[in-house]
Amino acid sequence: MKDWIRKGLAALMTLALLLGGGPMGSMAEEMTEADMEALAEAEGDDTEEVAVADPNAVYHEKTLADFDVNSPALYRGKITDVIGEYSIYSEKSIKSTRVVRGLKNAPVDILYVGLVWVIVRYDGKLGYVKREYLAKDFEAVDPVNTAPFQVQKHQYIATVARECYVRKTMTKEPLEEKNYKSYWVKLNPGTQISIWQFQDGWAIVNYMRSYGYIDPNDLTDLIPVSPTDTPISKESPIAAYTSYYTMKHLLPGTSKENKTNNLNRIWNIGHGAEKITRTGLMQPGDVFDGNKKNIGPYKEYKLAIGLVDGQAVLSSGGGTCQVSSTLYNAISQLPGLTIIKRRPHGYGGASYLPIHCDAAVGNDSLNLIFRNDYDFPVQLVGKSSGDGALLMMIYRAD
Repeated sequence: MKDWIRKGLAALMTLALLLGGGPMGSMAEEMTEADMEALAEAEGDDTEEVAVADPNAVYHEKTLADFDVNSPALYRGKITDVIGEYSIYSEKSIKSTRVVRGLKNAPVDILYVGLVWVIVRYDGKLGYVKREYLAKDFEAVDPVNTAPFQVQKHQYIATVARECYVRKTMTKEPLEEKNYKSYWVKLNPGTQISIWQFQDGWAIVNYMRSYGYIDPNDLTDLIPVSPTDTPISKESPIAAYTSYYTMKHLLPGTSKENKTNNLNRIWNIGHGAEKITRTGLMQPGDVFDGNKKNIGPYKEYKLAIGLVDGQAVLSSGGGTCQVSSTLYNAISQLPGLTIIKRRPHGYGGASYLPIHCDAAVGNDSLNLIFRNDYDFPVQLVGKSSGDGALLMMIYRAD
């Protein structure tokens, strides 16, 4: 590994993966667990595991074998009471054996949080629960040493030095650009991204509800993200987060209409990121209002596919919710930025982020509003090069 990577790694202590879900979107009627299972199967999100050529060359989340009934809990809270009845499963599949069934508003301990499934303990029994089954008010058992529920701290930012792939496995075998099944997205030189952590000589990133892997030799200008709100250096942000979007217009067989919609959505994401940067200097007490000025008005955006009430529809500003959602994952890392208003995209959330880590914008009931309660100003910076990555960073601006 190159010296600049070693120096970057030495500059920052390893931070734990701490993910979680947010509040549930409103539902018009009660659903049974059978209804929810049918919905999950129809959506094809029964498991977060991705079919890859070498399943050993990926980041492995923890399993039940890593815990026992005496393992310390990270968080305590309840199963949601919004819809239906819920079960705890023996495997990461709603088709596996139910360890406990018929839970609703039941207290559980969370031992581990993955991108789609969490490991919980209930009445002395351990098992898996899908993240959307959890209520919003989980509290850390040790808030001093544990990040708030749903927060994942990215450890570095970096710049792409040459064309590179966000791969599906940790393999350095040459990839063919047209072999879309072997990589998630191709990034262009100059694109900036954030990195969750390094493992086995690879940079690991979140790609939607899975993981992606980047060869560090394809990156340059590695800068640690400060683990606190005191910057490590003037170049270090105090929070950063990257989400990824699809490049469907490059896929063979995509219709002309869908290509146009996808290109418009990519343009909207870039425009939203630029607008956040222009309006993102927040003095102490300042309030960020996504709809009013910091992202909206949406009439200045192009028509593109966006999520409305959980449905993909053509709307002005399609893609801006990904801008607000990515920013939300950055601001949630900082206790001095107080969230006043935020809602996810209903039951399933937005697929480009872990379950219910999104923040919808667009109307009076859907908006991202937060206040700077620090005694110093902060600068919000958004970057997107139109190649599949959207980076949000927050800098201390005093």
